[in-house]
Order: sequence, then C-alpha cells, then structure tokens
Amino acid sequence: MLLGCIGDDFTGSSDLGNTLTKSGMRTVQYVGVPDIPALPDVEAGVVALKSRSIPARDAIDLSLKALDWLLAQGCEQILFKYCSTFDSTPAGNIGPVAEALADALSARKVLVCPAFPATGRTIYQGHLFVGDRLLSESGMENHPLTPMTDPDLRRWLARQTKGTVGHLPASAIWGGADSADARLTEEDGKGHRLIVADAVRDDDLLVLGRIADGLPLITGGSGIALGLPENFRARGLLAGNASDWRGQTGKVAALSGSCSNATRAQVALHRETNPAREVTAEAVMAGAVNAAELADWALAQDGIPLIYSSADPDVVRAAQDKFGTDAVAGRLEALFADTASALVAGGVTRLISAGGETSGAVVEALAPDAMQIGPEIDPGVPAMRAGENLVLALKSGNFGAEDFFSKAAWRLEADA
Repeated sequence: MLLGCIGDDFTGSSDLGNTLTKSGMRTVQYVGVPDIPALPDVEAGVVALKSRSIPARDAIDLSLKALDWLLAQGCEQILFKYCSTFDSTPAGNIGPVAEALADALSARKVLVCPAFPATGRTIYQGHLFVGDRLLSESGMENHPLTPMTDPDLRRWLARQTKGTVGHLPASAIWGGADSADARLTEEDGKGHRLIVADAVRDDDLLVLGRIADGLPLITGGSGIALGLPENFRARGLLAGNASDWRGQTGKVAALSGSCSNATRAQVALHRETNPAREVTAEAVMAGAVNAAELADWALAQDGIPLIYSSADPDVVRAAQDKFGTDAVAGRLEALFADTASALVAGGVTRLISAGGETSGAVVEALAPDAMQIGPEIDPGVPAMRAGENLVLALKSGNFGAEDFFSKAAWRLEADA
C-alpha cells in the first residue's frame, strides 16, 4: 500500500476513494480499523471512521489506531480526510487530530485544504466558499451538529489547535510549483505547522499535489488527492488498473437523514414521481415509528421508495430544543441503521443513503469489512460494492444533482 487515508466519516471516505480511483489508483475503503492485513494489490487504503462529531480525545485515539494499521501496510504518505465544508465547531476535532497525526509522523508543512472546486467548494484568502457564497452564508450555518459560522479557516482552525496556523495564498500557487513550495517553506520557517492552502480550481490542487510529494502528512477534502497519484505513477509504482465494476440488479431503496439545502431539493424532486415517506423527529422520539414497519412499507413499493427525515432547519432546531440535540441525532441514526438492516434482510440489493451521519450509521449496521470503489454517480459520490449481492451509494448532504436518487439507482445497476 502506497497512500494511507484516514476519513472522519463514511461518505467523505467514499468521496476520497472516488477521486483516487478515477486517478488510477487501486483503492479499497475499510469500515473502521481492519484487524487483518490489506491485500497486496491495494495501492490506496481508506480507513473510514465515524469520528467527525465525537470528542477530540476519542477522535485522536481512533485516528492514531488507523495510522498504526496503515503504516504497518507500508504506506509512504498519510492523508487525513475531512469534509469539504470543514464540518466542525470551535471545540471540534479536525485541528486536534491533525496535530496528533503530525506529532506521530514528525510532520511539518502540513497542508490544510478542504477545497473541492467540482462541487463548488473553493478557498481564497483563507476563506471557504460554497459556490459564490461564504461558507457562513451557504446554509452550513444551520447544520444541526456542526454549524459553520465563520468562513475563515485560519481563524476557525486556530480555535482548535495549540500551534499557529499559516497560509499558502492563491498568488503563490498561481506562480507554479516552485513558487508554492517556496511559500510553503517560508510559512514553515515562521513556525506554522498547519498551513491553510487556497484553491479555486483543479489546477491549484494539482500544484498542491506536486509540492506534497514526499510530505508524510496532508489534510483536506477529497480534492487535495487529485494530484497525489501522479507522484506515485512517476516513480512507476502504479499498476494502472484501478477498478473492475459490475452492476447489481434487484430491489432498491433510499434513506435520507440530511437536512442540507441540496438534499432537501433532491427529496422534493424525487417524491414527485416515487413513493416517499417522511419520518419526523417528533414521531421517532415518541416511539410512533419503527424500523420493521418502515422496511415493510418500502419493500411493498414500486419505483425507488425513499424514507427521509430531511426537514427544514427551523423544524430540526425546534425538535433539538425540545428533546436535546444528541438525543434526536442518536434516535434518528439508530432508526436508519435498523431500517437499513431490515431492508437488506428483506432483499434490497441496491441501497442509497444521503447524509454523513445517516450513512455512517447505515454502514456500521451493515458492517462490510471493505468496500470496492466503483464508477462515479455525481462529483464526490461513487457507486460502491459492499458484498456479493449488495451495492451502496453514500452521499454527503450537500453533494449530488437534484435527480441524484434516480441517477444513483441506475448507476448501481449498470455495469461499468
């Protein structure tokens, strides 16, 4: 294994696997830290953790265990992957995990770059944008678990870390790899170990990939991985056969727990022509709905049945105020996890999940040892094989076109 990746949730990890597979690396996504060695033909291993919203100490412990396993597989470089919208709070764990990994690897010049221009996530002057809006005006300020109220990544990261935070500006990156590397060295000389890098286009990420060659640790979204495979390819280390994909026929169902603007639009379009059933937080907390009933309903439907709790942010906030944020999140995740298990037991072979926390709960319930990364459905979202007769699509809340659910059902069925 050449490149070892640690993802803080399952949808983001599959997003990263998609980027690496498209770039020609044979990539496998693991569910949690494996207890057996990787197969010898794996070139990039992605250890997917469900650590995004847990306390920093717990996230550090999990990430260091993943690091130990990846290093034991021979990895030459480590990538810590988090969301392209930097989902965290001032007490979040992105900074602490990055520092802990850097300490373990004796790493300096650690790039911090969640940019993903293909999905509208760009960084300029250290500020994160979603489309033409600052992150704090993009809808992410209403995230039920990790509201992002400050778009300045340097300032946000400084609240989470012990050290100071540097900046690699777009002007240096636009000057090419030599210019970017010189500025990176300058920031290192100032004592900044974590360095936020601007990126407004894929070409910027390719420059960052070139200057990352040989660095023990990189952090960011899946976009930062765009230029990494070429470093290994230039040394003749890639076999050049990234993936062999076969589609899966059979029953299909979709689950959605994301409250993002993008997912709510996808739900609204999908329910116009497909059966859909809403699950409210009130009903869940009252025990008025259960997984067996939801699965039976979905299995009896034609088309692509959708079970969703993707409510308006004000509705979500009211439920959190009434029952508690952690209580609502925990009960919804448990319900979706149990529903996913019941659906697969009932014969569903194509399962679509929207939302990072929802998808994490679903994957933990289904418990595949590893997942093959297949073809792309939408930017950042691949088809994935989780078993001989089970394929999955795991979508981060803000990803995907409005027709995502129907597109995912088709892509999961079609051969490459």
